[in-house]
Amino acid sequence: MKKWELARFVLVLAFILFLYLSLITRLFYWQIIRAEELKELGERQSSEVFRVPAVRGEIFSSDNFPLATNTVSHILYSNPKVVKDKEKSSEILSTLLNQDEASISALLEKDLFWVKIAGNLSGQTKKEIENLKLPGFGFQQEFSRFYPEASMAAHLIGFVGKDESGQNHGYFGIEGKYNEQLEGRPGKIFSIRDAFGNKIVNDLREDKKIDGRSVKLALDRSIQFFTEKRLRDGLEKYNAEGGSAIVMDTASGAILAMSSIPSFDPKKYYRFDSDTYINPVLSDLYEPGSTFKVLIMAGAIDSNLVKRDTKCDVCQGPIQMGEYKIRTWNDKYFTNPTMNDVIVHSDNTGMVFVGRKLGLKRMIDYLKKFGLGQPSGIDLQGETTGYIRSEKSWRPIDLATASFGQGISATPIQLISAVNSVANGGKLMQPYVVSEIITEDGKKIVIKPEVRNRTISQAAAKMITSMMVDAVENGEAKWTKVKNYKIAGKTGTAQIPVAGHYDPNQTIASFVGF
Repeated sequence: MKKWELARFVLVLAFILFLYLSLITRLFYWQIIRAEELKELGERQSSEVFRVPAVRGEIFSSDNFPLATNTVSHILYSNPKVVKDKEKSSEILSTLLNQDEASISALLEKDLFWVKIAGNLSGQTKKEIENLKLPGFGFQQEFSRFYPEASMAAHLIGFVGKDESGQNHGYFGIEGKYNEQLEGRPGKIFSIRDAFGNKIVNDLREDKKIDGRSVKLALDRSIQFFTEKRLRDGLEKYNAEGGSAIVMDTASGAILAMSSIPSFDPKKYYRFDSDTYINPVLSDLYEPGSTFKVLIMAGAIDSNLVKRDTKCDVCQGPIQMGEYKIRTWNDKYFTNPTMNDVIVHSDNTGMVFVGRKLGLKRMIDYLKKFGLGQPSGIDLQGETTGYIRSEKSWRPIDLATASFGQGISATPIQLISAVNSVANGGKLMQPYVVSEIITEDGKKIVIKPEVRNRTISQAAAKMITSMMVDAVENGEAKWTKVKNYKIAGKTGTAQIPVAGHYDPNQTIASFVGF
């Protein structure tokens, strides 16, 4: 074979190979990469799709009372192809439905197998139409969300609104966090066309709907009701702008009650400012003040740096730190008070002594162990974590003020989880709201308590607990005493930082105990 013939052969062969590879590449692109897209496009061109909504799962309290359920109404639909007298049907239905006759008539003239005539019909209206026995008409159930306890635990439950496509969607609380499980999967009815675009009569294909799963909460209705009442009474008594309260099961971390005021009605959520939907228990960072002393003291005891009877040798007066002077909350001082006295009297100077003993590195380590600066893991939306600054950015005054709960921030759920670890012998539990998930076929998935980590030793937890009991019996938390019960508690009052300084007229009062 001559050279020019060989060159031509190679060139032709290369061209054929190029065409072959190009064809294979395009086939791979259309049949593999874009297969799903083409399938959907083909279905849209060859069929009409009608959505069959799934029944949204319910939300129950721990005693199986529905906190979020569904009310049933009805959709009137028609298959225009089998309606015998469209004019008469339009006339009759317009009277019963209080709708324009022309609009109903227009719907019945559509070249469809399924059209929605009206929605949100009562059982009585449905019965009246059924008694007419009009050919080509039928009913389909539809559901709207109903909250039997109205605004109770609204922040925890959330609400159901509409998404961008006009479909129901859960927002905030359990409704938002568990939306995918609660909403289920809607069904679809397909009306098939032939190759020429003509509808194939009686050829309907259906994808069955899958109803949503229900959830059972750890929430105790009696405790929730009492918590909300006492919170409301307290806010009215002290003319406070707002407040939050949480009740957690010590052993498991389960949330038995959670309330914040101002609140909203989840059924009429659209009447309230959107800021009201946000749960302060999860999202509001605040300086915890003296309630924080429990954690710092616990860390120092756990590190064997102080004991209950260790005496403070710098507590006889205010502590000068550069340009700052640290005082007790009431400007009263004691000579050589013990660590127990420091907790009982909520002594800021005593906590500076403890903070110095603990040191910055250990303090930061304990804050992390207690869950500060990180998500609590609670199964609700919108949690804010805050952060713990790096060691390099701390000044001596920062260490001093952090020891009594100022200049450091936490959310209410972080603080109660941290103190709960003291009550639980040093085990930091992951807080949770949902205790069971009930599948669409009735099976129960039980949520088990989870230990996040150990914060302090059991011995240290026992010691700080006894000091907190003494604070309630003999200290600033006397008002929390309950007859025939031992209460371990700590009060706190923190000023609110405004524009770089603390406003003496704005404070956050708090209590944590067990």
